[in-house]
Amino acid sequence: MTDNSWDSYAEGWDSNSDVISYSERAFRSLTDTLNCKGARILDFGCGTGLLTERLSPLASSIVALDPSGEMLAVLEAKQLGNVTTIQSSLTRELIDKNRQLQDKFDLIVASSALAFVPNYTDTVRLLAELLNNYGRLVQWDWLREDGNEDTGFTREDIAAAFRDAGLSDIQVTLPFSMGTGENRMDVVMGTGTYQ
Repeated sequence: MTDNSWDSYAEGWDSNSDVISYSERAFRSLTDTLNCKGARILDFGCGTGLLTERLSPLASSIVALDPSGEMLAVLEAKQLGNVTTIQSSLTRELIDKNRQLQDKFDLIVASSALAFVPNYTDTVRLLAELLNNYGRLVQWDWLREDGNEDTGFTREDIAAAFRDAGLSDIQVTLPFSMGTGENRMDVVMGTGTYQ
């Protein structure tokens, strides 16, 4: 099952200054919070791999999952030796059948990806199942304030989904913002531990 709606963005994605800045700030907020050295990582909704690229020197291995073949082609062209890709949406069937998902992960990152899944809570549950004991799930998305129906998540949306998935030590923060003045948008970061 694949989704080609992101394919048309792939070619120029890595030259978009906002996209680059977002991934740099997400990486910084992650490494300020967690030690990623030697971790087996799943990059959920990896796109062209801007975050994967930054994590690769720290990780033992990374599985990069995205439904867009064109986005993954950009990542694959970077020839990161410890990164393998899977072109698919995350489903129960994929987890059961794909050998790259059989070994659990120390860290799962989802940078600006979970707002685009059909069922957020179900997807967080599936991600939590892929974590090692004491593995961490980290999500970044746009902050949605109560009463605003635009894309994104409230702090409580994230905390509730993480609790529902059985995660503990849940923290929801605002590590950075993009834009200025009226165009400023806050980014919300959720972290949770599987035990």
